[in-house]
Amino acid sequence: MKLRPIAILTSLLLTSTLVNSATPSQAISTVVTNGPGARVHGMDISKWQHPNGAPINFAKMYQAGIRFVMIKASDTRDSSDADAVKYLATDHKAAQAAGIFTGFYHYATLPDSTNATVVISDAKAQAQKALWRLATLGGYNSLDLSYALDLENSCVRVSSGGTCAKHAPKNIVSLWASTWLSTFAKKTNRLPFIYSGPHFLETSTVRSSALRKYPLWIAHYGINPATAQAQPSLKAVGCFVHSWTNADCTAQWTFWQYTSCGLAIRYGVPGTRVDLNVYRGTPDEFLKLAKGEWAPAIADQMPIKEPTVTVINSTRASDTNAVVKFKVTVTRPTGLPVVTGTVKFTIDSATPIIPKPVQSAVRLASGSWILNVSGIPAGSWSGQIVFADLTGTHETSSAPVTFDVAQGATPTPKPTPKPTTKPPVVVDSCKNQIIN
Repeated sequence: MKLRPIAILTSLLLTSTLVNSATPSQAISTVVTNGPGARVHGMDISKWQHPNGAPINFAKMYQAGIRFVMIKASDTRDSSDADAVKYLATDHKAAQAAGIFTGFYHYATLPDSTNATVVISDAKAQAQKALWRLATLGGYNSLDLSYALDLENSCVRVSSGGTCAKHAPKNIVSLWASTWLSTFAKKTNRLPFIYSGPHFLETSTVRSSALRKYPLWIAHYGINPATAQAQPSLKAVGCFVHSWTNADCTAQWTFWQYTSCGLAIRYGVPGTRVDLNVYRGTPDEFLKLAKGEWAPAIADQMPIKEPTVTVINSTRASDTNAVVKFKVTVTRPTGLPVVTGTVKFTIDSATPIIPKPVQSAVRLASGSWILNVSGIPAGSWSGQIVFADLTGTHETSSAPVTFDVAQGATPTPKPTPKPTTKPPVVVDSCKNQIIN
């Protein structure tokens, strides 16, 4: 059901009033264990909880018993990162004004490399992106929980059909994760969380004491936390084995995302569903998670139009039937890779190509791309590989390029397959989940 304009205005006015009236001390005194299993109750949100830009009613969320909310704050992918930033500051301020503790998370996409130096460099660059984002909020305050690393996907290369063509090996996933987490911890002097599912942790990471020291936010559905002795990370027989698995087969978890099928409207969230979580410990232990504030210095703020250097590492061009490929790296003044932005090919204006070639930049790691360009006719061509960053963090830079394309054989047309109509498969994603 869509909100009427008057309802939207009323919600916005309520949010504004709460922002101006609530204080951290009011919120700290009301942490209660009224969630499933007598635990502190929470949720996590992103752009999906803002359908058509609708605001969240955090006052209603608080009244429904929610005491913490994890907000998506950053993403490896620039387009998804922009979606997160759209609501971050408003949600952060409004949630705390309603007396709700706030945490943050960064969705990670891993680099397509098994070179340890590249993997470490990429992890540090992505941690820097999240640190810059936290700095825009003023750092950690007394109602902030730590930032979390959302690590749930090891796919590093996608096929033309959209399926995963390559996964990062377990040792690379673990190296990348421990580097991101340690980089973030060192800067903020507070341990970040790691979010993942037990199956992913078992199959995609190696057991590591370096990982275990970071608090685990585990996603495991289909187990009701209100049931006595309910525990995530257990199988029908045995348990998932990963860095947080204990000797008795239980898991050392801090937060448990127990469903993705919470009844959104019950908690003041537009739409139908929302992720729900519980905290493992007592209210006093919960409050300790928000200890240790971090105020960013000027040097910690995201730069504006920072100079960059674009380098074309290789060019591969053959004939009109083949894609022209460029391998490109872009660095910051320190020599480190850029954190945001992408690359494209521009043809010299004296020799335009009509229709324009089709381009796609495939991210290999932070500051490293394979740029594929198709639709270039036969001839000798020159142009520029241009790096541009729509966020304004890094300055535009370019490098000249020349290449030759020969005329390829005329391809034999393939018969057009007859379209087949199949009835849509309806999947109930909430089947066997807790609806709360």
